[in-house]
Amino acid sequence: MKSVAVKKMVFLLILTINFSVVAQISNDDLQELVGTWKLDMTPQDKTDNNFAMMSITNITDSSIEGEFYRSSVAIREGKVNTQRGIIYAALISGDNSGDYNSTFYYEDGILYGTTHAVDRGFLAVWTATKKE
Repeated sequence: MKSVAVKKMVFLLILTINFSVVAQISNDDLQELVGTWKLDMTPQDKTDNNFAMMSITNITDSSIEGEFYRSSVAIREGKVNTQRGIIYAALISGDNSGDYNSTFYYEDGILYGTTHAVDRGFLAVWTATKKE
């Protein structure tokens, strides 16, 4: 019986170690996202320069605030998730044509995202770089 108990404890210890190895996102890492981002809404068609903006004014380990697409379009219900060691975010924005559901993740100084306009029937894939 002791052998089974020891094996269970070793197994749990290994699980704990594996989960603690996942990169931890610090508040400093999150603050890298604060600022103005230039969104390229047409990464598949390099002949068209369709740019928008996102201004992130505040970010915590669970929420994001700012403007998306153009100034005065507030980010609503902005959420952040870092549990896999990567910064992911989701938000809602909108204009007179309806709501836009956007998600992105941050990797090596670039945001990789999508925007789904349910009322307009499209899904845009985009990248964003931070303005200096």
